[in-house]
Amino acid sequence: MSHTQAILAYYGEQQVSTQWRDVLHAMAEEFDGQLALPELRALMARIGERFATAKPLGDCATLDELERALNRVWHALDWGWIELVDLTDYLAVRHYCAPIATAFGQGAAAWASAFLEGAYQYWFSALGAGEHLVVRQIEPALQEGEGAVMQVYEFRLAR
Repeated sequence: MSHTQAILAYYGEQQVSTQWRDVLHAMAEEFDGQLALPELRALMARIGERFATAKPLGDCATLDELERALNRVWHALDWGWIELVDLTDYLAVRHYCAPIATAFGQGAAAWASAFLEGAYQYWFSALGAGEHLVVRQIEPALQEGEGAVMQVYEFRLAR
């Protein structure tokens, strides 16, 4: 592991409180043992929606304003940052440094990130995206750089 990778790994570990890490890992193992992948993703998406309901973004007239509002939420929680990229067929939401793998363990990677998907779906709907635009995660989470530990979760808002 390079010096840079070690630094990133260290800071990634700091994002999840040690008092909760073992509890969240045990909870994730129990969820994984009781529910199928689609049910787990649906559960985490609903939890993400509840979270977003409690964190209204306010008025956002432009993508820049929306990006700033979303980043205020994530920065306040030490959950990384996002960038919005307006592409021809969809809006990409790239979420950097979310502590999902640290919080729930690598085994939960296939379903725990649905928390973010649910949160983004709620916020876009609340801003008027309507039922015709849906947020979907692009699998798997991207790794930045060779052997790096930072994951980038990408979501697409599209028809």
